[in-house]
Amino acid sequence: MSTRFDLSGKTALVTGANTGLGQAIAVALAEAGAGIVAVGRSSMDETEAMIHRSGRSFRSIYADLATLEPVERIVSEATNGGRVDILVNNAGIIRRADTIDFTEADWDAVMNVNLKSVFFLTQAVARQMFADKGGGKIINIASLLSFQGGIRIPSYTASKSGLAGLTRLLACEWASRGINVNAIAPGYFVTNNTEALREDLDRNAQILARIPAGKWGDPSDLGGAVVFLASRAADYIHGIVLPVDGGWLAR
Repeated sequence: MSTRFDLSGKTALVTGANTGLGQAIAVALAEAGAGIVAVGRSSMDETEAMIHRSGRSFRSIYADLATLEPVERIVSEATNGGRVDILVNNAGIIRRADTIDFTEADWDAVMNVNLKSVFFLTQAVARQMFADKGGGKIINIASLLSFQGGIRIPSYTASKSGLAGLTRLLACEWASRGINVNAIAPGYFVTNNTEALREDLDRNAQILARIPAGKWGDPSDLGGAVVFLASRAADYIHGIVLPVDGGWLAR
């Protein structure tokens, strides 16, 4: 592997690493050499087994990012005896309903996980990066809904649009500190969040017809983009939202 993409000696903190995109992200970073601190709200045994096959270190932190309560604990446990070099804010939830019927509870639940907790966890990790002046890489997992409106997911669209804006703001503030803040916008991937869409035969057909690649993304398809943005190869990249979407936005 080119040393510009080698993450050996680095520690990556990945939220929502128990399944789906977060799990695939953690595995890709480990295969590039990084030790993994995985945050999730369910068992991470499968993720741990996959990371160990790469020969990298693994620690799990059980936490629910629906509130800010675990933020300081996450950072404390993740930096115990070291530092966080790479933060991937992947944890996210979605609620679907016609906008006219959307509830305050569903609005708040999504915004709390997808935007509020992301901001304050990023702030807490960045304070450590500021303190030791070691810089770092922060990668937010945005969405195609950072660019488009979508239907029946108002709080998800608002949160992911907000996350794209937050990515740019933090990049502007922290680039001079040696911290790269960027985002990846996955297209339609096979995850728990898209299960309802994939089971809707009409909607599934509409989505596939729009994707130039002709298929839903596999979580492993994110690996290259994540490793790139986490590596020295991306040292002069700040504030981008990189689509990994099978060509959806090019259509």
